[in-house]
Amino acid sequence: MTTHNLIRLLAGTVTLLGSALTWFVHPLWILVPVFVGLNLIQSVFTGFCPPTLILRKLGWVDEHDVIHWGGRAK
Repeated sequence: MTTHNLIRLLAGTVTLLGSALTWFVHPLWILVPVFVGLNLIQSVFTGFCPPTLILRKLGWVDEHDVIHWGGRAK
């Protein structure tokens, strides 16, 4: 899986979860999907994406942006 696929998966999952919480729990949960949308927009302009940054610091992403869960085999 590449980092781009992971970001889309995370964004979609959190958006659906936030929408469900808005419907079933409380209207203020709408802030979760709003935050996801704003984060996606800012990442286009700045190139900064927190999940990718965390994976890179863990050493789980190679030079081709492919994720190696648990780290790269040596």
